[in-house]
Amino acid sequence: MPVVAPVGRTAARMAALLVLTLAVGLGLAPAGAGAAPPTALLAAAPGQDEEGGTPALRAQLEAASKGYVEAKNALDRSVKRQKQLGDQLKTVEAELATRNATVGRIAGVAYRKGRLSAASALLDSSSPEGFLDRAAALDAVASQEDRALRELITTRDEAAKTRLALDAEIREQRKQVAVMGKRKEQAEQALTVANRKARASSTAGSAAPRGTSSKNAAPAKRNSDGSWPSESCSVNDPTPANGCITPRTLHALKQAKAAGFTRYVSCYRPSGSGEHPKGRACDFAAQKNGFGGVASGGDRTYGNNLAAFYVRNADRLAVLYVIWYKQIWLPSSGWKAYSGGNGDPSSDHTNHVHLSVI
Repeated sequence: MPVVAPVGRTAARMAALLVLTLAVGLGLAPAGAGAAPPTALLAAAPGQDEEGGTPALRAQLEAASKGYVEAKNALDRSVKRQKQLGDQLKTVEAELATRNATVGRIAGVAYRKGRLSAASALLDSSSPEGFLDRAAALDAVASQEDRALRELITTRDEAAKTRLALDAEIREQRKQVAVMGKRKEQAEQALTVANRKARASSTAGSAAPRGTSSKNAAPAKRNSDGSWPSESCSVNDPTPANGCITPRTLHALKQAKAAGFTRYVSCYRPSGSGEHPKGRACDFAAQKNGFGGVASGGDRTYGNNLAAFYVRNADRLAVLYVIWYKQIWLPSSGWKAYSGGNGDPSSDHTNHVHLSVI
């Protein structure tokens, strides 16, 4: 017959287990406890998102940052094209000067000596052989003059087309700079509104992270024109989240690990808003034992350095934004206050670095 533990002892064991579970979740479990790191952030209260903020804010930040990066890529392509056209124009103008000089010499000779007419050239011949020689010379001179004029006209046309293309690239650059300015303003305005509401709820921000990183990531794959290809949630998420992520997200994850950032990571999440359900975001725990309480000391330094790594390699890895310790880094604006949390380490991003990629 099985032995049944007294009710009081069973309740005590259950209570102890609950306390230990909460301690692990908060990062307070003693060293060597042997508990596996949690596979998700602390659960949010009803109506709140695990990442803090609002779906509207994240939609604004995604649109603004993506628009800014796309405009910057277009600007970079335009600058490169302008340099190519500028070099081409210099070459064409040098050739045009040579063609002008050749035609000028032909015109000068004709002015001083008169043009060699067909009648005079043929009548001055004293023999059949001389007649043929004069006819051949006349044909050669005419052919040379005609070719020189045609080459001059072609070179002038090419120079005119190159100047028009160069002017078009300059207009394109001005347009992309204007788009970048608008996207920057859009992102900062959205953050200003969100931070104002957060301050009204007594949620304070913190100073920008002071991390360091000298590691250069291997660039993610681009289209031939330098833009980022569209990607779907199509590869397996290697983190314990057990979902899907985009190839670009996987690349960014691997590059961080190659740079030495090997602590617990969770990427895909089916719930909430933002990039996690799209497979375009990862959360990197600052503490060795997974997501816990507010990171401090060496754990905070780890988070600072990881954030700095992604900022340094933002263009190589198609970084959309980075969130860490109540701050958000945007391609357009650098570090800005991000006070949209719910007062817990997860939504305040004080226990993990959040990465979103395009």
